[in-house]
Amino acid sequence: MKATKPLLIALVVLAVLGALAYALTQKPQAPAATFTTLDGQQLSLEQLRGKVVLVNFWATSCPGCIKEMPDMIEAYRDYKDRGFEIVAVAMSYDPPNYVANFVQTRQLPFPVSLDVKGEHARAFGDVQLTPTSFLIGKDGSILDQKLGELDFAKLRAQLDKELS
Repeated sequence: MKATKPLLIALVVLAVLGALAYALTQKPQAPAATFTTLDGQQLSLEQLRGKVVLVNFWATSCPGCIKEMPDMIEAYRDYKDRGFEIVAVAMSYDPPNYVANFVQTRQLPFPVSLDVKGEHARAFGDVQLTPTSFLIGKDGSILDQKLGELDFAKLRAQLDKELS
């Protein structure tokens, strides 16, 4: 009986460590979001499975968002043919006509969605600050989350890895 107690404790410790390691290596899944683009099309993350997707919450009144748009356009053009997609989600407080004007004057080549009721921001963990970005893997898992301007060297390295 005395010999089995340490063995039992060791097994319990191993089981707990195994469960902890599994939990730490599992990436959270992106929410089941369906965006309505400015041109009225429905675009769901489920439809985009098999691609690496950057969901970027932004606003026309956000200096960091405006600053990173040229780099987002360049990354999109460089990687879209390799399986990369961007969905730019305008925050609920952003006037739709401002968003439409920004998209038109900057000629954004990727889908832009209005989060009129804030439901997408809530689904992604109650996003309130912009820019906030989520990099979603081909399997729908969240690979990275960034509050603030993106590090485009890091993003490109991640895209090179995920799309190779």
